[in-house]
Amino acid sequence: MPIDVSAALAAEPRRAEIGWDHKDVQLYHLGLGAGTPATDPDELRYTLESRLQVLPCFATVAGAGTAAFGGMSAPGIDVDLAAVLHGGQTVRVHRPIPVTGRAVQTSKAAAVYDKGKAAVIVLRTEASDDDGPLWTNDAEIFVRGEGGFGGERGPSDRLTVPERSPDRTVERAIREDQALLYRLSGDWNPLHADPAFAKLAGFDRPILHGLCTYGMTLKAVTDTLLEGDVSRITAYRTRFAGVVFPGETLRIRMWTGDCRVQVTVTAVERDDAPVLADTLVEHS
Repeated sequence: MPIDVSAALAAEPRRAEIGWDHKDVQLYHLGLGAGTPATDPDELRYTLESRLQVLPCFATVAGAGTAAFGGMSAPGIDVDLAAVLHGGQTVRVHRPIPVTGRAVQTSKAAAVYDKGKAAVIVLRTEASDDDGPLWTNDAEIFVRGEGGFGGERGPSDRLTVPERSPDRTVERAIREDQALLYRLSGDWNPLHADPAFAKLAGFDRPILHGLCTYGMTLKAVTDTLLEGDVSRITAYRTRFAGVVFPGETLRIRMWTGDCRVQVTVTAVERDDAPVLADTLVEHS
């Protein structure tokens, strides 16, 4: 059934009340590989409740992701979930996320683009608490076979990789059990845990969550170039370019600019196969 763009965009937002505390934040950070070495003061700001700060990408799992993809059930959107891919993610924070909080989060389809062979649905979630807006999440969802309806193609967010060498390059190892830990923050897709299910999906073993790689990368940029200060981050976006397997190593290349860091992420063991592309961290 084709997407009814007008109905999808006119639908009322889905609303959810969400809450989180320091345990949710700590679990999320541990799922990104924080806490190694366990007594490192720089790691304690991600793992110890008395020093805790919150990476902005926590917004993708706050409330266990209860409203993150609610827009997919909006009127006018009736698609085969087997044809759905998470193509990109943007988080914009309006102020630092508190360690403990409650918020109202709304989600809806903010845009539908026609890419020819596929449609792209931009699902937007916005969260606010009693003090005002907290964050805006945009998830770009590719739906194969749903393009060609004559709609707008949408903006191009592709970034040209600088021709010079990166200003910094770091590597981050992914533990064998990392997907098992990360999924406890709310993404229970068996693709990331069940070998039999992964084989049905065409993989020889479970793959890491794309949003885990997304979070690991932001932590690496924060620790390497922003003195570990998450409050400096204002926005973060990426395009998911390839899969990652637990046990592999991420190679994260960074180019600095005026209040921005451009990033590419590749898998070391697979000849630098692309993992994240068109990745940008904006900061103060």
